[in-house]
Amino acid sequence: MVFIKGSLLLLFLCLVNHPHGSCGTDQQDVYALKSLSNKWRNGPPSWGSSGDPCDDKWEGIKCINSRVTELKLFSMGLKGTMSDDIGNLSELERIDFSSNPHLEGSLPPSIGKLRKLKALILIGCKFTGSIPDEIGNLLQLQILSLNANHFTGSIPPSLGKLSSLKWLDLANNQLNGTLPTSQTEGSGLDQLVNTLHFHLNKNKLQGTIPESLFSSKMSVIHILLDRNNLSGEIPESIGQLRKLEVLRLDNNSLNGSVPASIRNLTLLKVLNLANNKLTGPLPNMTAMHALFNLDLSNNSFDPSEAPFWFSDVLQNLTTLIIESGGLKGELPETLFSFPKLQEVRLNNNLFNGSLNMGSNFSNQLTLVNFQYNSFTSVMVSSNYNNKLVLVGNPVCNNVHIKDTDYCKDPEQDLVSNFSDNNNCSYAYEVKTIFRAPYFSYLNDSIYTPLLQKHISNQLKGQAFSIHNYSFNEDEYLQVQLKFCPSSSRCFTENDILETLDLNSKFTIDSLPEIFGPFYFLASEYMCKGRGMCLNSYHELFISFKIILKSYQSFYWLLTGNKIMIIALVIGFAAAAIAIVGIACYAIRQKKQAQRAINLSNPFASWGSNGEEAGDAPYQKSVRYFSFEELRKSTKNFSNSQVAGSGGYGKVYKGILSGGEIVAIKRLQKNSLQGGLEFKTEIESLSRVHHKNLIELIGFCYEEGERMLVYEYISNGTLSENLSENHRDLYSRVGTFTSRSRLGVHLNFKTLLHLIEIVLLWAGYLDPEYFRTNQLTIKSDVFSFGVVMLEIITGKSPLKGKRHIVGEVENAVDWNESVYYGLEHLVDQVLLQEAGKLVGFKRFVDLALRCTEMCAEERPSMDEVAKELAMILKNLD
Repeated sequence: MVFIKGSLLLLFLCLVNHPHGSCGTDQQDVYALKSLSNKWRNGPPSWGSSGDPCDDKWEGIKCINSRVTELKLFSMGLKGTMSDDIGNLSELERIDFSSNPHLEGSLPPSIGKLRKLKALILIGCKFTGSIPDEIGNLLQLQILSLNANHFTGSIPPSLGKLSSLKWLDLANNQLNGTLPTSQTEGSGLDQLVNTLHFHLNKNKLQGTIPESLFSSKMSVIHILLDRNNLSGEIPESIGQLRKLEVLRLDNNSLNGSVPASIRNLTLLKVLNLANNKLTGPLPNMTAMHALFNLDLSNNSFDPSEAPFWFSDVLQNLTTLIIESGGLKGELPETLFSFPKLQEVRLNNNLFNGSLNMGSNFSNQLTLVNFQYNSFTSVMVSSNYNNKLVLVGNPVCNNVHIKDTDYCKDPEQDLVSNFSDNNNCSYAYEVKTIFRAPYFSYLNDSIYTPLLQKHISNQLKGQAFSIHNYSFNEDEYLQVQLKFCPSSSRCFTENDILETLDLNSKFTIDSLPEIFGPFYFLASEYMCKGRGMCLNSYHELFISFKIILKSYQSFYWLLTGNKIMIIALVIGFAAAAIAIVGIACYAIRQKKQAQRAINLSNPFASWGSNGEEAGDAPYQKSVRYFSFEELRKSTKNFSNSQVAGSGGYGKVYKGILSGGEIVAIKRLQKNSLQGGLEFKTEIESLSRVHHKNLIELIGFCYEEGERMLVYEYISNGTLSENLSENHRDLYSRVGTFTSRSRLGVHLNFKTLLHLIEIVLLWAGYLDPEYFRTNQLTIKSDVFSFGVVMLEIITGKSPLKGKRHIVGEVENAVDWNESVYYGLEHLVDQVLLQEAGKLVGFKRFVDLALRCTEMCAEERPSMDEVAKELAMILKNLD
């Protein structure tokens, strides 16, 4: 019987809270998400609210059948560490925490419990420590992107067990040790036969490249091992990788000869062996007809004449770089006739005789650099008008040549910039890093339109621009993308997570292959250091979602199994009546005793709940009110009595038992800041009396409540005051100030109290409240700005989905005289007094600055007071 009752109770709770028979997110997942959130100092806004992660669609979460399957929180400004409990999200298939540079600490071993995980993307964070061996348990993993972190230690041999892995990117960390293979470790990278991308560049890897690392079974197309500390010879087994397209081994300490088997790599597009200690003859490139970009610079190859493959063999070659290659003799002019050739850099060699570029050179040829060779003459076609560098050659001693651009030190290539047609204040900026492009010289007319076209195809309708690109010191191409909101000033978190999910929308095949392997690194999206802005005032209505869901749940419950419901309700009601009866008697007795204590020492319990700071308030000549008195005076704190809301709570209009009308500020519970406000106002306002300060009558400190009771200022609503009696701007601003005890002596505290006591809730609330669940002093500035706009327009701030701030922002035109684009919004009464609109522009500008979407961009209340006083002075 007990079991049946318990089961019915559980069923009842599920039905009440979750319509259509769903019990919401799995509780194990809820616990794990909250554990993650507790580790972050700046988590997603919705994660700090109540509600169900799946049903209420917390940011970055995707669910299937009440289980969390995706966790995407890239570029969210996360700060903190990753909880061990992430391993309890057992249905998780994708994690993307990229571009959170303050997400730090170690990667928990429990991540190895996510057996269904297919993508782990942590690019551009600040993770430290070793990569957990347990990642080897993720047998369904296809993408492992841990690049651009601070991982240390060696590469776990267990990664060799990831048989489904397609993309392995551990680049740009501080990994050391050797490259693990199954021959030495029992498991290793050689087992990743289905992996297409080995990106291990920019680490501190040591030792040799094992012969056993490569085999004909492998599907790899990209190998990036550049900028490590690798030594020894390039293994002969490299020639078995018949599908290989990109091979970067540059900037290591590799020695010995380049293996002859390299000629088997007939699909190779990029080969970079520069800055090693390689010896022997130059490798034979004759069979590499697919080659675009070749760099063999700064090795110790045997001195030799120009190889025969310098003739018309490599038809796709765009870039040829062999600096300090020991090349000598005369240079064949056929080298310049490769049809796609863009750049030739053969400086610091021993070429001599005459440099003849011929007349059949590539029409794409942009740079030819032969610095510090031994050319004694030069023949250049008049059709070649691009860069030729001959500094350090004997030919520059020729009187006819030495003063030409050929013999001047070359200027460093500048960053390419593009006109930005997407002028927006809060752009989302993403750096795209291409680590092995098929070219090495920036050609705006070729690559920019190509990249723009493909990005547009993937992000249909999203405005963006390429505003610069350049090669960095690693010879990686960096392209800066700038995305602008299409219909508002700022992107929301959900805009970025859905519309700009570049890691999902772009695969290696999404962009032209000539750009090579790439990754995205987003800048932190901030509103002047404050955080993400709300997209529009329409989002104010989203906050009511949970309330609406509750009504839906209740309705569904009433239309379900009525017999079961009636039985449950009767049972619960009977038990509740008995319990409530006993409880009411006990509470009544307790209240009577507590009342006596409070009258003698109202602050006896100060600090006991941890919410109040310092000593108890010192109060003088103010009255103590019981909770019951104030409850009755406000009709049980009815919403109909709410007069406004400010930084620390709601303000109610109350009528005391003697008929006195008061304003009661009820401070938020569980707020340390509210406790400080309570103490400060009691101590200051109970002792200070001034014509510009609202008088504090008393307070209540009882039952966990903190309330302040003020005199009530009854001036009517603002709309009532903006009548035929106040036809010009001066009269309206005067009404706004003098009748609210502001006068010309505008006062910071007075402005705050004006906001908190006079204003209605709807339309005046700071939009950032719905992101942070907190009201601040800058929230009061926003509300004040709304009132200023109400003065100008004579309209209530909110009607349907129309908000006065959005209307004015969209309409204002500072280039227009008199009304500045606002003629259709200005109150008709004011328009009739157009000659008295002195100061109108300053007033509108101040109002709009007060109502900036991001709090940090708003002026302080003190600044508002001073500026408004100046406007009043000029109006007089």
